[in-house]
Amino acid sequence: MGKVNKQMNIMEIISMDEGCASVFMEAGMGCLGCAAAHFENLEQACGVHGIDADELEAKLNAYFDSKEQAKQA
Repeated sequence: MGKVNKQMNIMEIISMDEGCASVFMEAGMGCLGCAAAHFENLEQACGVHGIDADELEAKLNAYFDSKEQAKQA
């Protein structure tokens, strides 16, 4: 089960693990420090940037899953 959902605030996701910023950057969302990142949810931000929200949600969850698996290893 994923930890990230499209209704979560961008900074809320980043605060879970700052390393996930690379997932946002790779998707083309490089403005993580902008004011909107504090109030836009993932789905809204993806809409503004023309990014598939479902795909980015899946990539973020894959990132967090891989971190969790590494802890258990």
